[in-house]
Amino acid sequence: MKIYDFDVLNVYEEPVSLSEYEGKVVLIINSATRCGFTPQYDELQDLYEKYKEEGFVILDFPCNQFGNQAPGTNEEIVSFCDAKFGITFPIFSKIDVNGENASPLYKYLTSQKDFKGFDKEHPLTQILESKFERENPDYKNRPDIKWNFTKFLIDRSGSVVERYEPTTDISKIDDKVKELL
Repeated sequence: MKIYDFDVLNVYEEPVSLSEYEGKVVLIINSATRCGFTPQYDELQDLYEKYKEEGFVILDFPCNQFGNQAPGTNEEIVSFCDAKFGITFPIFSKIDVNGENASPLYKYLTSQKDFKGFDKEHPLTQILESKFERENPDYKNRPDIKWNFTKFLIDRSGSVVERYEPTTDISKIDDKVKELL
């Protein structure tokens, strides 16, 4: 199985086959417009612009499961991303990434790459770890998505090669994207 086997909904609730991205290096993110990590959109847009001509694309899936930080309609989210960050990479319909109603794409992604922990250098790591430890002392051993702006890097053949937590510096993702291109 590859990511190309999945269909998702665009912001107009129309089906889109991920086979449209076959042969590209893909970064899949679950995002939120009112999150402490939302400023990552700036760096993600820069990354997209840097490599899009070489076959790189970012696919953005807003998700309201973490602190209700992605309120609003699909259209409101797209409008916010355009006005505030000038986002030009594809934004899809809002989804769930965990639980009973999780998107089949995200069930697949988390089955391919487990949670490996947060970047110890990031200033929010201690806060996140404390929060998750209180909620579930076994959280480190579960592959589910922990928070907004978790990212999955897909190679040109459609295989999941890396998972990045929201605390990962974008420069590390840049290095791996460059390697895959």
